[in-house]
Amino acid sequence: MANNSDASTDRRHERTAMVTAQINARGVSDAEVLRAMREVPRHEFVDIQLRDHAYEDSALPLQHGQTISQPYIVAMMTEALQLTPSMKVLEIGTGCGYQSAVLAKLCKWVYSVEIVPQLASQTRDRLKTLGIRNVSVRTGDGYMGWPERAPFERIIVTAAPNHVPQPILDQLAEGGRLVIPVGEGSQELLILKRESGRLMQKKLIPVKFVPMTGAAQR
Repeated sequence: MANNSDASTDRRHERTAMVTAQINARGVSDAEVLRAMREVPRHEFVDIQLRDHAYEDSALPLQHGQTISQPYIVAMMTEALQLTPSMKVLEIGTGCGYQSAVLAKLCKWVYSVEIVPQLASQTRDRLKTLGIRNVSVRTGDGYMGWPERAPFERIIVTAAPNHVPQPILDQLAEGGRLVIPVGEGSQELLILKRESGRLMQKKLIPVKFVPMTGAAQR
């Protein structure tokens, strides 16, 4: 799992308050997820002019039309994955790398795919600066996943296609879990589990993510 950096101690009191009021109070109870949310310095993942808003209960805009998700959504999706330290995770939609950094605290390795080359490059540098060494960021079309590293025990998608992409499903290991927002306009956050060769689906909550681009639009 990732090393801590000095940045993780900065503004810790704000993260503690965020976790207590926004995350734990809404029902996220996994102790390791709460620990990760307290440790990862969210203000390091937003533009400088937005850093005073980093621990507020809202999503924030990023460059290239992307967003950093509301802290509660990050925590809730992470808890839904049911991670263990030995797991390999596929993340679709790296963005600024905040979700990647949270996952990296909880699993062995994160393979993350970002379609915007500038974001992918910036995030690689940011994660390196923060001492997070167990995340690989690839520039590519997230709809296609990362087949060379499959299968994955866990997959998380942070952009919404209008259907569950078959290439991503094909990369989900037996016993694996996929957490994904699906829909156009009205979106639902879904958990899909592969058990005995069958897929079982559960709806969590309505959500609002940026649309998945690339092959998802065709």
